Amino acid sequence: MGCDVGGVVAVTAAGFPGLSASFGKRALTAAVGIPLFVWIVLAAPRWVFVLLVVALSAAAAWEIMRLFERAGRPGYAALGVAGTAIVTASFEFPGFTALVLTVAVAVTLSAPIWTDSAGGLDKVTATLLPVVYVGWLLGHGILLGILPDSAQLILFLVGTTWAGETAALVIGSAVGRHPLAPVISPRKTVEGAIGQLAVSVVVAGVLGAWLLPQWSVGMTLLTGAVLGVTGQIGDLAESVIKRSLGAKDTGGLMPGHGGVLDRLDGLLFNAPALFYCASWIGGRG
Repeated sequence: MGCDVGGVVAVTAAGFPGLSASFGKRALTAAVGIPLFVWIVLAAPRWVFVLLVVALSAAAAWEIMRLFERAGRPGYAALGVAGTAIVTASFEFPGFTALVLTVAVAVTLSAPIWTDSAGGLDKVTATLLPVVYVGWLLGHGILLGILPDSAQLILFLVGTTWAGETAALVIGSAVGRHPLAPVISPRKTVEGAIGQLAVSVVVAGVLGAWLLPQWSVGMTLLTGAVLGVTGQIGDLAESVIKRSLGAKDTGGLMPGHGGVLDRLDGLLFNAPALFYCASWIGGRG
């Protein structure tokens, strides 16, 4: 028997009147993207995964630079994109990461000198944001590769984060009544936030038992709770950027999700969180 994915999504959306019309596009995008991502993590050569992360880093940096430009506050776009990608890529060689970040920051800060451009401070600020926010934080996804069970950790990270974000969307749209941060993101609700936390813990427990059986149940659930909280902080941090620059989404590259940064916002905070949690848990063992 065939399965009409569009019909299933339509029925689901009809059952929850507040659910965004973009949910169907999200589901279809996930149906294509998730198997490909799992293959890259589990079966493809390591360099394919690293290249994917660096490409996403560059795309997210470009989106930020474009937001600044549209808001009438352009930065050094080429420098911002290149610097962000290079900082992220440097995590494949951890011994050089601090040096690369130092050089990227120094070059950006000195850019007004060698470009002789007006509004230097504003341009530097716009350029440094993606370098530090995207380049440094997303690089921890690559850094997970130096830990034991790296592929399993990456799947645990993405699965827990995206399941929690989906739960926040569905629960918030269906039963959300109390704004979580009305000035920053009017559509986010306390009910959605609680749902995201709860689902993150549950999914972490399930994925942990499958992918990381050497972890204790308590450590797995605690890590899920950490990701459930830090992922929401990452989402709100991106909302601050978009609201400050007068944008709803960072782009339209991913149907139903907006831009690349809209899909990575929670992962930007959760990748470092999981790296340090996993390092701590491994150290205890």
